[in-house]
Amino acid sequence: MIRLFIRILFRKGVSALLNNRFVRTIILSRILLQLGIWIRNFAILLYVSDVTHNDPLYVSLISVAEFAPIFMFSVIGGTFADRWQPKRTMVWCDVLSAISALVVLLVLLQGSWYALFFTTLASAILSQFSQPSAMKLFKQHIPEAQLQSVMAMFQSLMAVFMVIGPMIGTYVYQRFGIEVSVAVMGVMFVGSSLILLTLPRDEQQSMNAESQSFMEELKAGVRYVWNKRILRTLGASFAVSGLASGVIQPLMIYVTMDNLGHDKSFLQWLLMVHGAAMLVGGSLIMTFGKRLKPQTLLAVGLFFISFGTVGIGWSTSVVLTMLLLVLNGLCYPCIHIGIQTMIYQNTEGPFIGRVGGVLTPMFMGMMVIGMSFSGVWKSMFSTFIVYAGSGILFLIGSLLLVPVIIEKRSVKLTSSERI
Repeated sequence: MIRLFIRILFRKGVSALLNNRFVRTIILSRILLQLGIWIRNFAILLYVSDVTHNDPLYVSLISVAEFAPIFMFSVIGGTFADRWQPKRTMVWCDVLSAISALVVLLVLLQGSWYALFFTTLASAILSQFSQPSAMKLFKQHIPEAQLQSVMAMFQSLMAVFMVIGPMIGTYVYQRFGIEVSVAVMGVMFVGSSLILLTLPRDEQQSMNAESQSFMEELKAGVRYVWNKRILRTLGASFAVSGLASGVIQPLMIYVTMDNLGHDKSFLQWLLMVHGAAMLVGGSLIMTFGKRLKPQTLLAVGLFFISFGTVGIGWSTSVVLTMLLLVLNGLCYPCIHIGIQTMIYQNTEGPFIGRVGGVLTPMFMGMMVIGMSFSGVWKSMFSTFIVYAGSGILFLIGSLLLVPVIIEKRSVKLTSSERI
């Protein structure tokens, strides 16, 4: 899989993207961040499940700590991203994440494992200021025709770590323990900040002139989304899909143990299969994605994932579960790339941070709600019932996008007739 990613990077079209200094630097930064995040996530998951004897409530709280701040701080971070200098914001977010890891490590050494939730919480909050800033840099320095390819490249990078991340995270935790895992995470964030320092100085116009107050700018961002039908529709699809994702987010470990009858360490192999399929899906979109509109990518991805999700909850066969994970993995890049490209294509540069900040809570807010009740529903119902409900919600999210697809095609046909 890693060889495949390298081959993808050295294709002619992709090599041209890597000639862009901003793309190249942010990719290197994200490599270190992904290493730190995967080591942290798996170490905390395995450690908490060990000390709580696989308690569903505490396992689901890990995901809540990771995603709740995204709902709470996304719109705030997006608004500040439109006001602040993007490079400086990203560097400081990485530095503060590293400091939070150090604080947690010191507390952990005193014997309080509950502090582990804090490092996930702090990192998730800071990411809501860093990610919109990266989007702003892309909007400023990447031609619109290349945006979908750039999104596919980043999705492929994420998929690589879906393959190797679980192995690395499990190995570091089992070999060195939770303390070293948290320390490594901090080092990775420091390394990312140093790489980002090599970017050129922020353009002066990226600084907001402070002519409007923070609240005025935030309200302007909300109005901007509300006045664009395509962004409103995207928000509705986000909300439904977020609830579907949240319901099953913490439960894959129970698919491993309850449905498949394996030890929780087997989860890493399921995630590797899923990640490998995501890598293939991302590379296919990078190669052929220009032929598909982003709204079509998103709708098709949600449609097939709905069936794959139901199947994963029902299957008691390792082979069948892995095949369904392959299906979902092939489709997940369609969702990520479709969402990001739709936001870029339908948003003006000065609003890019706020639009992301308004739409993301619609997804993440519902996701957090789903995760908050996930452990309770798992205790009340079978794994299959929970996954089946999630699959139905994914299907609804796909159907909500049908009017957008029809409208886009109608506009295209009308334009062709005029010509």
